[in-house]
Amino acid sequence: MSEQTQEGQGQEDAVTFILQRIYLKDVSFESPRSPDAFLKQWKPRVNMEMNTKNSTLAEDNYEVVLSLTITAKDESDETVYLIEVQQAGIFLIKGMEGEALQVTLGSYCPNVLFPYAREAIDAIVTKGSFPPLMLAPVNFDAIYQQVRAQAEANNANVQ
Repeated sequence: MSEQTQEGQGQEDAVTFILQRIYLKDVSFESPRSPDAFLKQWKPRVNMEMNTKNSTLAEDNYEVVLSLTITAKDESDETVYLIEVQQAGIFLIKGMEGEALQVTLGSYCPNVLFPYAREAIDAIVTKGSFPPLMLAPVNFDAIYQQVRAQAEANNANVQ
């Protein structure tokens, strides 16, 4: 949280960022190869798909949802397990507009949510009786910039 004061004018422009709540919005676990999968040597190929979305709940309150889909396949390319997690948060963001708000919602907020989603996925995998799965950190800043550049390129091609 930071505050900026314009000298001589007596006005205060404050930027406020408060995490209101973090919660699991949706969780799904499927293990279609159980119990046969437990009888084989474990050499999975793990794929992760990720998506974020945000919406305005009320004035200065935003919901950000980080969706992760994890698919683990065996050497015969059959799905051993599939996990879908939607980790969500409600954020109070005041004094931010335009690009700064979009960067916060598209990069900073998912970065806050990712460790919670990562822990939920690891817990689900181990409860499914599979070895722990610790997902590598994600650079949401780079992903946001890449998506933004791609959208700008697509808009330039349309015009």
